[in-house]
Amino acid sequence: MAAQGFSIGEGQGHFVLGVAPVDIDAGAQTSDAFKMTNYSHATIIIALGVTGAASTVTVKENTDASGSGATAIAFSYYAEETAAGDTTGARTSATSSGFATSTNDGVFYIIELNAEDLSDGSEWVTVHMSDPGAATFASIGVVLSGARYAEVQAPTAIA
Repeated sequence: MAAQGFSIGEGQGHFVLGVAPVDIDAGAQTSDAFKMTNYSHATIIIALGVTGAASTVTVKENTDASGSGATAIAFSYYAEETAAGDTTGARTSATSSGFATSTNDGVFYIIELNAEDLSDGSEWVTVHMSDPGAATFASIGVVLSGARYAEVQAPTAIA
């Protein structure tokens, strides 16, 4: 029998809208800081609509919500770089320098991050996208899972 998954809306997970859809040509974007303390895993989804140029994506661990002690970290991601596609390529490892996005429209990236991969004392995470220098519409959403203390209504994971 297949697993039935989990309910984000009922406290088994949590959703953070890290960056609402925005033109990132207006300047580099940093997601809201989200706290991994109460969750064992984060799935970060970056969606690009109209893409004028490539942006560089990096992930940083932080010691607090304001970004103190920010350190870029290595991570793994999956890319769907075919316009309007829905199947990702193979798992790719990115160094702490991150990766450059495609210039195709309608693509997305999935970053998988485990809480155990963060350094001691760095329980906050932010996702960064550089200014591509041309009109590029992006959003960043985060699904936190593996709740340590599941409640009917999940507590906030942002400051």
